[in-house]
Order: sequence, then C-alpha cells, then structure tokens
Amino acid sequence: MNADLMPSRVLALAGILLALKEVRHLAENGRVNQTHLSTAIDSVFRLDADSTVDVYGSIAALHEGLRSLRDYLQGAMPDQQLPRLALSVLQLERNFERNAESIDKVRQEISRLTPLAHNEGSTHPDVLRELGSLYSKALSPLRPKVMVQGNPHYLGRSDVVTEIRALLLAAVRSAMLWRQMGGTQWDFVFQRSAMKHAVADLLSAA
Repeated sequence: MNADLMPSRVLALAGILLALKEVRHLAENGRVNQTHLSTAIDSVFRLDADSTVDVYGSIAALHEGLRSLRDYLQGAMPDQQLPRLALSVLQLERNFERNAESIDKVRQEISRLTPLAHNEGSTHPDVLRELGSLYSKALSPLRPKVMVQGNPHYLGRSDVVTEIRALLLAAVRSAMLWRQMGGTQWDFVFQRSAMKHAVADLLSAA
C-alpha cells in the first residue's frame, strides 16, 4: 500500500461516515444537517475531481466525519450503528464495483442529473428523489442489503426514505473512492496507527 495515499483514504472514510451520520439522524428524528447533506450529495456529482479534497470541497467540510473516524479508531464511537452501517456500505460497494453494467448505468444517470443539480442545487427535492430512485434500482438489489434502523414514524415517511437512499448512494461513492485510493479492510488491522495520525493531521487542518 502506498502510505502517501493514507490521507486520501482517511478523507474517503470520513465521507462515508459523514453521509451515514445523516442517515442515522434522519432515521431517528427525521432531520438532517443541510450543510452535511450538501457535502455528501455534491460528492456524487464530482466523479472526475482532481483530488480527494476536491470531491468534498474542502477538508473542513468533512470535519464531523473525521471526528467520527477518530472516535471509532479510539474505540469511543457513541453510535454503534454507525460502524455497522459503514461495514455494510463497504461490502456493498465491493459487489457493486464487480458489475460493470451497473456502474455504467449509475454514471449515465448521474451525468443526466448533473445539469439539474447545477441549476437547482444538489439537495433540491427533485434531485434527491432521482438519486434515491437510482440507489433503489441499481444498489438495493445487491447484497448485503444496508439495513437502516430507527424510528418507524420517520422511516415510514417517503421524503425521509428518499433522502436516506440518496445519502446511501453518496456513502457508496465515498467507498468507491476509498478503494480507488488503495483502501482495504486490512487498513483497520495493519494501518490503524497511520490512520490515527492522518486523522489527527487532517483535523488540525480542518
């Protein structure tokens, strides 16, 4: 593994956690942080960004995700549902990336939606609805199925489910970036110390 890519891998993991924290907020109380939502959804449309930082706009935009990753690496994650969801997303992405036809379809749909996202904003209800539908069609049939637990009252609302699916698509996008940067699950065993240092350095820069 290229150690020089560790900061990029850490940022991608922070991107996953940022998106999934908002999934958890939606599932539990039906609310979402609009700034975090924008960061996550914007990343879906930045498929050809020049750097990992450019995918998310800035290091500061991933501050909450970096804090969650730091907590996890220190064994102090407040929400134990979060690492479970992240593992499911990483496993789902592995199955997704093996299906070239599905990847091409998702890319085409994102390209089709890009003008709408540019004109109306990436978090416009129409954009979120399209992204949620894309996740449902292209990724929901794959295994493992990402099971989101929460308050049945909110999980029964179509608008909440739509935003959750759009955020899960953003989490998978970050998982793809993590893998492209050389990330593997062995990182959590053999690169844990390096990851902690990278997180600390990035938080100080955020």
